[in-house]
Amino acid sequence: MARSTYLSANLTQPQIDLLLMLDDHELNIFSLDALKKVVGKRFDNTSELVENLVHKKILSRIERGKFCRANFRDENVIGCFLVDDGAVAYWSALNKHGLTEQFPNTVFIQTTKPKPTKTVFGTKYQFVKIGKTKRTGIVKEGFGNNQYAMTDLEKTIVDCFDLPEYSGGYAELLRAFNHANLNSSKLIEYCKAVGNKAAIKRIGLLAEIRKPEELKQFIDFAQKEVNKKYNLFDPAGRDEGEFVNRWRMRLNISREDILDIMNKQY
Repeated sequence: MARSTYLSANLTQPQIDLLLMLDDHELNIFSLDALKKVVGKRFDNTSELVENLVHKKILSRIERGKFCRANFRDENVIGCFLVDDGAVAYWSALNKHGLTEQFPNTVFIQTTKPKPTKTVFGTKYQFVKIGKTKRTGIVKEGFGNNQYAMTDLEKTIVDCFDLPEYSGGYAELLRAFNHANLNSSKLIEYCKAVGNKAAIKRIGLLAEIRKPEELKQFIDFAQKEVNKKYNLFDPAGRDEGEFVNRWRMRLNISREDILDIMNKQY
């Protein structure tokens, strides 16, 4: 808040008028710059009016230049609003797609912009920076000012195999894959965009074990991506287990255990 900002004791008519404009435009969350464009020349002290409404706890400050209604706490909308191209992803998206009943303590936001982990209104947001070519498979959820971006079903699965440390655990990811109704064409498109051959091989092996007919097109694609290098099936596990030459994969989780994990309820 600027040192010269005047804080009124009571609601003034301009403050009331600004709140009415927020109602008219159905703005629950907004940047100061965007608000100034909405109000135009109606007010010459929009910043001061907003500061007064924050002081009166009618509005809340999210971070510098970004605000919301005091009772607005949609963590997905807020998380995406914190970066220009934010999208709910990884474990958070698995939960939104109904593929896990585990609630992450952190909201994972995928973005092409660097941003440090941040806590807003008691919710922790972790921003995972990706290359621009990986930003695909984005869908919109919600309506109007409450809309936010999220990775679709297939992109969420691919992203989690690309960076399993953000998936809520490998067992959780295997169960999610098992329960997901996946489209081969989308999986292929997103795997090409992400470009992680080890992840492609892991998904291909799983598809062959569990969904050989449903994902035949993807399995054929994944087979063509197999390179000479052997990778661990669980990248965080021990370097042990059966070697699967077809997929250049070492099963440090046995086939029996993979099926057992997949078949277990949440």
